[in-house]
Amino acid sequence: MPSLLNAQYFRDSNYWKTHRKEISVGLGISNFLGELGGRNQIGSPFIWDLEFSMTKPALSLGYRYYLAKNFAVRAAGTYGVLAGNDNLTTEAFRNNRNLSFKTNLFEGQLCFEFQPFQEQPGHVYDLRGVKGMAPSRTGLYFFGGIGVFHFNPQTLFDGAWVDLQPLHTEGQGLKDGPEEYQLTQLCIPMGLGVRRALNKTMTIGLELQYTKTFTDYIDDVSGVYYDKQVLKDTYGPLSAFLSDPSFGKIPGQTNTGQQRGYSDHNDGYLFLKAQVHFKLFKYRSSNKKFRTRIRRQKIVF
Repeated sequence: MPSLLNAQYFRDSNYWKTHRKEISVGLGISNFLGELGGRNQIGSPFIWDLEFSMTKPALSLGYRYYLAKNFAVRAAGTYGVLAGNDNLTTEAFRNNRNLSFKTNLFEGQLCFEFQPFQEQPGHVYDLRGVKGMAPSRTGLYFFGGIGVFHFNPQTLFDGAWVDLQPLHTEGQGLKDGPEEYQLTQLCIPMGLGVRRALNKTMTIGLELQYTKTFTDYIDDVSGVYYDKQVLKDTYGPLSAFLSDPSFGKIPGQTNTGQQRGYSDHNDGYLFLKAQVHFKLFKYRSSNKKFRTRIRRQKIVF
């Protein structure tokens, strides 16, 4: 009878509840979607202007809890580096603009996952005679949610990295200028991933995430050129120079009021991460004798 009961448990539809918690560790790459750098053409929204040479590293740590067999909620934190440089494009106006930036980015997210196909974890117990549920199936999932991220755009000047936000390079906060932007913002992360079980407790996967933001200032570039004399008088000569470090090849391009960025589209970023997921199995009983006896049962399906 004990063998029959245990067999019923392992093939029960609630078996997923024994491993509804996971810890995930990720290592991958990040890339910026915004005004600076890009392909050798006029800027395009979303991934059509992706600059692959600006790919930087990313790290992540997350916790997942299954609310149902195919539905989970997860909390995760990711660190990445975003960068862009107009010197990487030959498009005349963008190259002449000569702007560049780099920022460390820290993101926290709370997302819901839907897994239409799941990998098989196999049995948590090493049971003689058990067949089936081999850890070989590949899983697929989609996710989306809400997050918060922190950034701080910098540019390289005279061999040192300079914070751009305090310089108000587009006249933020000044008369007829835009509002000052905040370095901590809300975002909407979304994407998809694939998973494959290695054994009973470990799964590997690959995940692609696109993050929609509500700011166009991750790279400190959005609107138009501000009066450089006013910037110099208010925030100093460094503010005036970094607002317009152009080469001067196109007369009038950087005059006050001329287009500096493209404010119709907010910035975004991508993460591509290889991940390892560790399942935290839960035994049906905390009784050590019961757990030992289960391990020794010969179960036949």
